[in-house]
Amino acid sequence: MPQRITVDTSQVRRLIAEQFPQWAGLPVRPVSRGGWDNFTFHLGDSMVVRLPSAAEYALAVAKEHRWLPVLASVLPLPIPVPLALGRPCSDYPFPWSVYRWLPGSPASVDGVSDPIRLGVDLAGFLAALQSVDAVDGPPPGKHNWFRGATLRTYESQVERSLSALSGHIDVASARQIWAAALDSSWDGVSVWFHGDFAPGNLLLRDGELAAVIDFGTCGVGDPSCDLAIAWTLLTGSSREAFRDRLPVDEGTWLRGRGWALWKALVTCRQTQGRSDADALEARRVLGEILLG
Repeated sequence: MPQRITVDTSQVRRLIAEQFPQWAGLPVRPVSRGGWDNFTFHLGDSMVVRLPSAAEYALAVAKEHRWLPVLASVLPLPIPVPLALGRPCSDYPFPWSVYRWLPGSPASVDGVSDPIRLGVDLAGFLAALQSVDAVDGPPPGKHNWFRGATLRTYESQVERSLSALSGHIDVASARQIWAAALDSSWDGVSVWFHGDFAPGNLLLRDGELAAVIDFGTCGVGDPSCDLAIAWTLLTGSSREAFRDRLPVDEGTWLRGRGWALWKALVTCRQTQGRSDADALEARRVLGEILLG
């Protein structure tokens, strides 16, 4: 588990004043639900400051500054584009970034106005992302927790979760889905993937997909990790629309389901015995995965 540090508002104000004095007079306030990998703060009304919470997450900063402007120029929806790169100093040990603020609310099943259109829009975004030239793009590694590589990286986590959840979920069906995912392997040309194409990183406005954020786990490799969204946000006919719009072979679809299963099992184990929103959502997602 990464060794996380703490960051507060006064610390961010000092960093801005010292390194970007042109913005020193702007108010700084924490972003609601700012995420885990990065501490996130509003800077004025139109910018956001993102500071990695651990050394492992800081590995993504240089990658984002190198590649996000390239991706933004060809993708069909807004994505974060760095405005400035902050340097480590005595007050904060890692590189950090200033971005333009992208308005919207994190996606949720209840917040979507047209599920079929959402499935089509998500698939269109991924198709555009996968079509970007992947030459020299970052391969799977520590910078993105090996997204785009084999699912076997997370095999021990799945086994521990299945053992802990035995008697509480349909372990036999989960093992069958996991085995099918592991039996499939990527033998295609490496393409771009987001790496954490999850509801919290998809912004809605008026119920429609408006932006995609947090590319810290992006890279080039097997894109099946991005297909997990078919079970974490989409259901039934919207999942079918997503798959129809984004033609993938059966093996890639199975691996995408495996990626969704890994995260759902781990979250269900971590929230076992609880009845809060995170626990209920994890169980809902697991149900979608086990049903199909």
